[in-house]
Amino acid sequence: MSPSPVSSTPILRRTLIWSAVATAVLAIVAGGVGFLVAQGEGLVSGLLGVLLSALFLAITGISILVANRWYGDPLYVQFFFAIVLGGWLLKLGVFVVVMILLAGQPWLHPMVFFLSIVAGVIMSLVIDVIVLTRMRLPNVSDTTLPTEVPEDVAPGSANRPEEGSPEVGPRS
Repeated sequence: MSPSPVSSTPILRRTLIWSAVATAVLAIVAGGVGFLVAQGEGLVSGLLGVLLSALFLAITGISILVANRWYGDPLYVQFFFAIVLGGWLLKLGVFVVVMILLAGQPWLHPMVFFLSIVAGVIMSLVIDVIVLTRMRLPNVSDTTLPTEVPEDVAPGSANRPEEGSPEVGPRS
């Protein structure tokens, strides 16, 4: 498989990889703090909050990577926005269902759950900022520049014989 010509693909891949590593670290921290605060309920709440925040935040990056596979297709823009919007709608639907299912559960510590989700979102934002500031992305991407400037060629010069050739007489 050839590499994607879309310049955002390496940035999104790196962001997803860093986010996965940071999610593992944050899960250990949130689970540990949750266990110290509310024993087993806190542990489960911290792990679940970090897992949900990582899942919801990764859906957007993954949907853009999937949509970039259609780059160059005449319907690329339509595919791109349909896939990304579908990812957002999926996130919204899953979020609503998960919150309804988790509301009032006796084994869930609400404050640990909430704070672990907030920590996951902040972690994702920090990773996005770090990756975007360190990656080199051209200001004008995914385009090619002309190799010859049309103004550099005089009009009709291709049909005119050069001076000093036999077809052109001496200048007077």
